[in-house]
Order: sequence, then structure tokens, then C-alpha cells
Amino acid sequence: MRRTARRPLAAGRLEASAGLALGVTLAGLGSVLLSVWVTVLASTLAMFTVFAYLLIYTPLKRKSPACTLIGAIPGAMPPLIGWAGSSGHLCSEAWLLYGILFLWQFPHFMAIAWIYRNDYQRAGFRVLPVTDRRCAIVNWMTVLPLLVITLLTLFPTFSGHVHAIYALGALFAGAVFLYHGSVFALQKSNQRARRLLLASIAYLPVVFAILIFTSSK
Repeated sequence: MRRTARRPLAAGRLEASAGLALGVTLAGLGSVLLSVWVTVLASTLAMFTVFAYLLIYTPLKRKSPACTLIGAIPGAMPPLIGWAGSSGHLCSEAWLLYGILFLWQFPHFMAIAWIYRNDYQRAGFRVLPVTDRRCAIVNWMTVLPLLVITLLTLFPTFSGHVHAIYALGALFAGAVFLYHGSVFALQKSNQRARRLLLASIAYLPVVFAILIFTSSK
């Protein structure tokens, strides 16, 4: 793939065996360090992420577009790992962050998958359907998560943990994100996909920054 051709493994600067050894070593050491110096729960969640991503999601990319759904499960694990590491347990707030990151991945990756659709196809990755339903499925996986994530980000307001101004900021950020997703869904083009990609990159930092600065705790 052109988008990954300069990476060490693809470019031949790193042998596959060396990459495998390095990955296994770092994953193993990371798990031990998390278990000993942080929490066992954080270590368990991290190892689940590694195995789910490498052993399920990665092979599935060559078999089915369902890989996007499966990959979003380990892809959204960082907030849970961080929460488990800082508190030793998981609560509703941790799962809220997980849900936001889980849903965010769909429009984010749909933009990437559309821009590099030919590149993925040449490499044998079936991240998008090859049938006539491609556009319809891309639309659903872009717009529906955007609608749900906009509602989900309002939950901190209802719990009373943030000031009311947070709701306005979250709604505005969600509306901008949804606008770019809807424009992309209505008329596919690489330009619109790139705008959606940029909106997705800006969305999480903006929402989380507003959440932090308006927190009542």
C-alpha cells in the first residue's frame, strides 16, 4: 500500500522476524510492568487489546468489512486501561469514554477507507464492501454513529458533573462533525472524505478539552 510503503517493515528496513520479536517483547514487558506497578486490571485490559487487535481484527481485514466493527472494540480500550490504571476499577464514566471513542472510530475510518479504497483493494484488504451496497453501508457507518455520539456526549451534563456550557460546546462540536459526515454521505469524494477526516481528528481533543475545563469536580 502506498500509504504504508515507507514504514520500516514494508520498506524492508526491518526484518519481519525482528519486528515480531520486538513486538512480543514489548507487549510482554508492558503487561508485566502494568501488572506490577499499575494494576492487574489495566494489564489484563491491555493484553486483551493486543490479542484482539492482532489475532482477530488484523486477519479479518482480508476477509470481511466487519473488521471495522471488530477492530473498534480494542481500538476504544485506551480510556478503560487508563481508568483502570488510575482507580483500579471501571465505572460508568469509564464506559462513557469507551463508548465515545468506540463510535468515533467509524466515521474516522470510513473517511480513511474511502480515500485509500483503491490502495486497500490492491493490498487485498476488504475494509469496504465490493458490492453495490458499498455506498449505503459507508453512509450508515458514518452518519448513524455520529448521531449517537452527539447524544452520548451530553450524558455528563445530565449527571451534574459538568457545567451547562459543556452541553453547548459538545453540541457544537458534534454538529460540525455530523455536518461533514452528512456531506460526505450525500456525495462521495476524496475531498469531502478528507474534510471528514480532519473533523474527526479535531473532534475528540475539542470535546475532551471542554469536558475537562467545565468539570465541576
